[in-house]
Amino acid sequence: MRPNIVTEAGLPTRLNQWWAGVPFITSGVVIVCLAIYLVCLLIGYDSFYEICFLPSKVVSGFQVYRIYTAVLFHGSLLHVVFNMLALVPLGTELERIMGSVRLLYLIFLLATSNAVFHLIIALVVGHNPISSTLYLMQECAIGFSGILFSFIVIETSLSGAQSRSVFGLFNVPSKLYPFILLVLIQLLATNVSLLGHLCGILSGFAYTYGLFNCLLPGSSFYSSIESSSLLSTCIRRPGFILCTGGTTYGNLPTHSNTNATSSGIISGSLWRNLSSWMPRRETTFQSTQDPRFPGRGRTLASTHNQSASAVEPDMGLQTRLLDDSVTNHPSETPLMTGPRASDARNLTGDTQVAGSLATYTQATDSFDEELKKLVAMGFEKTQAEVALAAADGDPNVAIEILMSQEAWLSDEEC
Repeated sequence: MRPNIVTEAGLPTRLNQWWAGVPFITSGVVIVCLAIYLVCLLIGYDSFYEICFLPSKVVSGFQVYRIYTAVLFHGSLLHVVFNMLALVPLGTELERIMGSVRLLYLIFLLATSNAVFHLIIALVVGHNPISSTLYLMQECAIGFSGILFSFIVIETSLSGAQSRSVFGLFNVPSKLYPFILLVLIQLLATNVSLLGHLCGILSGFAYTYGLFNCLLPGSSFYSSIESSSLLSTCIRRPGFILCTGGTTYGNLPTHSNTNATSSGIISGSLWRNLSSWMPRRETTFQSTQDPRFPGRGRTLASTHNQSASAVEPDMGLQTRLLDDSVTNHPSETPLMTGPRASDARNLTGDTQVAGSLATYTQATDSFDEELKKLVAMGFEKTQAEVALAAADGDPNVAIEILMSQEAWLSDEEC
């Protein structure tokens, strides 16, 4: 009888499987950055003065193109390799949550905001009456690391963890984690732009606190792009993730409100605005989606049922729309007067509300039950809620997310 022989996959197979799991935009950015570096290496181009982000040239010559060319160019092999290795896990997680088109827009938004912060700080330092220095105005910065620091802030906010491990050596509070990385990288590496990384952190916090909400388009914007015939080839790619516009099980938590106390310096209205961005423990339907963290994307090959997301959760709005459709368009329906018209309208409204209420109750109860099961299995409640929301309520996928996160944390601690 022939024995069962289990052979371990070789390195090329593992690399192919790993690369196949990287979504479309993340892999595209990696390929573009590596290709640009290889072309510069082959032609001997090592003077980045014309394409780097140079505040003095942006201000005096209005060379706005430097904002985006500086992001794609890198100064050395280690520079581009370390940046791309950091981009793959961060970009993959965010792209699966937001969708491919939304992540691409986020990259452009963060690149622009990083440059704006960079310019403001360089101008203030260079032209203040107390102690002015033009060093920052003449600093030539290149690389994708500024956006990576923004991604780190956003991913840390999404994780819901109270502390993060720094290289597996020690734990720090989550809000201090990006700043600790900033200091360590500045100490360990040479010729690193401190201001570029700091501006990335500032952009990340500005995004998570909703300061960029006015710059974020709605779901119809992304849907129109995805339905464009020009992108039909890209959308058919297996790694392209469509923007779903939200999850039916509530928002992904961004900032934890545990042990949060109001300071006397902060006014009541500002504190209420900040509190509105913090997560709530109860899982309720959202009448409007959070434009920062819209929920998990979906691929074209996905077979998950998305019909529940089409249900309108606002019962009062549905009833008002029903009443408006009857009162504002009398010519489209047969004229009914007296008790029969009132009874027919009430019956239709009751039927619609009852159906929506049943769907809402069923989805909420299902989410609460699955969340209780995950907590009973030993997972932390906040992390279980995040994982279950990212998995669209699928407990199996949520368990995989939680297990992979625990494995990653245990590897860091080791």
